[in-house]
Amino acid sequence: MREYSEILLDPEDCLILIIDHQPQMYFGVSNSPRRMIMQNVVALTKVAKIFKVPCVLTTVEAKEFSGKLYSKLQEIHPNVVPIDRTSINCWEDENLKNEVKKHSRKKILISGLWTEACVTFPALSMLYDGYETYVITDACGGSNEEAHDMAIQRMLKAGVIPLTWQQTMLEFQRDWKNKDTYDQVMEIVKEFGGAYGIGVEYSETMLTKKLFNF
Repeated sequence: MREYSEILLDPEDCLILIIDHQPQMYFGVSNSPRRMIMQNVVALTKVAKIFKVPCVLTTVEAKEFSGKLYSKLQEIHPNVVPIDRTSINCWEDENLKNEVKKHSRKKILISGLWTEACVTFPALSMLYDGYETYVITDACGGSNEEAHDMAIQRMLKAGVIPLTWQQTMLEFQRDWKNKDTYDQVMEIVKEFGGAYGIGVEYSETMLTKKLFNF
């Protein structure tokens, strides 16, 4: 029987695969507000950097059709060169496959556009090849709501595991006594955590008032 520590994500076992967050691909997304998906993938990529999880970036037909990778992602990892390809299934691209294998991580977390194709195809293919694959559902976008939902259902039935970006962050953090990452995680919460993030800022303000007797 597996220990719970094996089931929960450990940053040292994980790799994050960011697929085709490019202008032309965003134009075709309609299952969720584009700005929300863009915000979520930026949050996920920042989380990866905090916990030293390798990020593999990939684009499709960047020069001929889809445009460059979303600039905010490239800013987070300025030294990571996106792997451009022509295949819909990025796992069929040898350059990308070699890059993933180089890191020797068996748990692959995927964010990409579109869910029904460029996310589903590699998720299933990597699962077949022995990887434990996860899909960050709120950092993926499909051409419409049904396409996104059906793709998620298909992956789940095959054994792909669903996550959200915030769940990923909390699973990496695991314990608030882990002070090496605590402050950076709280900055992510404040920037991307919505109302809860505002609550954190409010609590810090009130604590400061109490300490200094304002």
